[in-house]
Amino acid sequence: MTSERPGGTVTLGQYEIARIGYGAMQLEKLDTTAAGAVLRRAVELGVNHLDTASFYGHTTVNQHIRAALHPYADDLVIVSKVGARRVDAPVRLALAQHPSQLREQVQLDLTSLGLDQVPVVNLRRADQGPGLIAEGDQVVPLDDQLAELIALRNEGLIGAIGLSNISTEQLKQALPAGIVCVQNAYSLINRSSEEQLQLCATNHIAWIPYFPLGSAFDQIPSPAEHPVVLQIAARLGATPAAICLAWILAHNNHTALIPGTRSIAHLEDNLRTADVELDEDALAELDAVVSA
Repeated sequence: MTSERPGGTVTLGQYEIARIGYGAMQLEKLDTTAAGAVLRRAVELGVNHLDTASFYGHTTVNQHIRAALHPYADDLVIVSKVGARRVDAPVRLALAQHPSQLREQVQLDLTSLGLDQVPVVNLRRADQGPGLIAEGDQVVPLDDQLAELIALRNEGLIGAIGLSNISTEQLKQALPAGIVCVQNAYSLINRSSEEQLQLCATNHIAWIPYFPLGSAFDQIPSPAEHPVVLQIAARLGATPAAICLAWILAHNNHTALIPGTRSIAHLEDNLRTADVELDEDALAELDAVVSA
């Protein structure tokens, strides 16, 4: 097993994590054997940051992680997310924003992952898209949610608190709670969260973007198709996706990535992003790209 971390490391609360981790959501589509092969290969290649949630297949992904990697290495950091639940309906997710529901989701994580403590739990707010938007009784004050997560942390059931899909004002509001990471939609061509990123950097909070390569499901365009990206990829002999991911790592040293895949070959491609060196010209060209 390698001791090197893909892309180097970044601080996530009390942990040092690889800057290129693994988002496990797509493992829901695999059986235990195939999912386990991907997970074990990720760890072999130095990944020590896994992103999951109990609502990924109603604990299916968590069970895959447990089957493949339990008992866990001391330096493996499993990060989960709360704020939604899996339902049997055409739309497979429903919001679960109430404090009691957040606690239920943490308990699901603990049971399905076989943990005494979830190292980091992200609160996924639903004030805006992409995804479900809170209405009715699911509109819950952020302070009420933070109070429950602080209680869970004080009880030792979670190690640290993160946030997802939040505004600048919400991040400022939450800072006194001791936030260790933020997950927002962000990419080369979608820098609407740049202010949050800079606020995270100032406060030594890890910035972990989702949809860094767009999303077909949410109809978010991919920066990998941008002409400037294609030109630089050809010049440097790298894939367009690797150029986009490498730019995120180069843009700010508080950033980390959690690309997901069901394929070992694709996993290895994603981790090769760490080998892409963007020269000054490439960085300047990419920095100048604006949202189409």
